[in-house]
Amino acid sequence: MMQVDGYSRAKELFKTGESVTSAPFNFGGHDWAVEYYPNGESEDCVDFISIFLLLESADGEDVKANFTLNVLDKNGEPVPSYSRTNVVHTSSREESEWGYNEFIEKADLEGSGHLRDDCLTIRCDVTVIKEINSEEETRVPPGDLHRHLGDLLKSKDAADLTFKVGCQTLSAHRCVLAARSSVFKAELLGAMKESSAASPIEIHDMEANVFNSLLHYIYTDSVPVLEMGSNKDETDVVMADHLLVAADRYNISRLKQICEEKLCNHIDSNMVATSLALAEQHGFHRLKEACLQFLASPSNLEAMMESEGYEHLKSSCPSVPKELIARIIPVEFKSAKDIIMTMWK
Repeated sequence: MMQVDGYSRAKELFKTGESVTSAPFNFGGHDWAVEYYPNGESEDCVDFISIFLLLESADGEDVKANFTLNVLDKNGEPVPSYSRTNVVHTSSREESEWGYNEFIEKADLEGSGHLRDDCLTIRCDVTVIKEINSEEETRVPPGDLHRHLGDLLKSKDAADLTFKVGCQTLSAHRCVLAARSSVFKAELLGAMKESSAASPIEIHDMEANVFNSLLHYIYTDSVPVLEMGSNKDETDVVMADHLLVAADRYNISRLKQICEEKLCNHIDSNMVATSLALAEQHGFHRLKEACLQFLASPSNLEAMMESEGYEHLKSSCPSVPKELIARIIPVEFKSAKDIIMTMWK
C-alpha cells in the first residue's frame, strides 16, 4: 500500500517526469515497489497521475503475475472507477515496470472526495503465478480400483453370495458380479435373487480353481494364472482352455479374447486337437482358424493324429476332420476328395 501524505504539496514540488517510489515489499520470492508520478510520467500526460509497479529483483527467474492498482476511498475501500488490472510477464534480470501513464486525471480525483486530509492512498494487489514444470509433481498415479476390488474379494468383507464348486466354498459380492457379467446379472438380480441369498449356489461342470480364477478376473481385470511371458507351459494352456469355456458361459467378452489369444499363440501337436474341438463346440472362430493353419503342415497333422486328443476330436466333432481333408487335398483332385469324404465315417 502506498500513502501519499500531502497530495497537494507533492503536486507542487514534483515536476512532470519526477516520481516518488514506495518502500520495497517482498512477495512471491521477488522484490516489488510502486512508483508514483504526481504530474505524469511525460509531457503527454501532464494532467494525469502516472503510476507503475516495479519488479526490482527477479533473481534471474521468469516472472508471471497479475496486479491490480486501487485508489482507496475515505473508508479504506477500493473505488471501482479508479481500479486497474494488468499482467506482469518478464524473463529479464533487470528492473522492469508495468503500469499506466494516465492512471487518474488529477481534476477528477480532486473533485471526487476521495482525498482525505489531502492524503491519497493507493493499494497494489499482486498475485504471482507459479508454473509447475516437474513431471514428478504433475504425474497422475495409475488407477488402483483393481487392487481395492481384489482386496475386497480376498477379505470377503460385505460378501453376500456363496458359491459351492466341488468341495470348495467361495464368497463374492452380488453387485460386482452383476456389473461385470450379463449372465450373472440375469441370474443374481432375477429369478435366482431370493434363493441365492438363502443358500450356496452350486456351480457344476467347472473346477474350483477355474471358477476362482474367473472371480479374480471379474474383480481385478487380470489373469495372473495366464501371465507366463514368452514361455509355453502346458498347464497354462489347459487353464486357458477351461477359462475360455467359463468366460463364454458367463459372457465375459474380454476374458474370452485373452484366453483365445493365449491358445492361438501356443498351439502345438499335443494340444491342437483339444483346442480345435473346443473352438468348434463353442464357436471360437479365430482359434479354429489358427488350429487349421497349424495343421496345414503335414508333419503337424501327422503328430496331431497320434495325440490323445485326436480320438476325442473325431467323436465329438466329426465335421472337423472332413474340413481338414477338404483343405489339404488340392482343388484339382475334387473327385478324389469326394470319394474320401464319402468314405469318411
